Amino acid sequence: MFIQSLHQAKRLFRILLGFTLLATGVLMLVTPGPGLLILALGLALLAVEFVWARRILNQLKVQGVKVRNGLIGNRPSAPH
Repeated sequence: MFIQSLHQAKRLFRILLGFTLLATGVLMLVTPGPGLLILALGLALLAVEFVWARRILNQLKVQGVKVRNGLIGNRPSAPH
């Protein structure tokens, strides 16, 4: 019973921190600060619990690779 409560507490903490980071990241998009980085961290935390966050995070990764390739040339990314 204690382990289940501990698991639920960790899950709640992860969700609250994820949404807090998302809100902070959105705020930082219009104020000084690393908004995109904070948004990505928030999505990474939420992706553990929610499929929609995992999908958005994966789309951001794909867009990041495209931007990187556009900046440094059109070299294909290394296989994973």
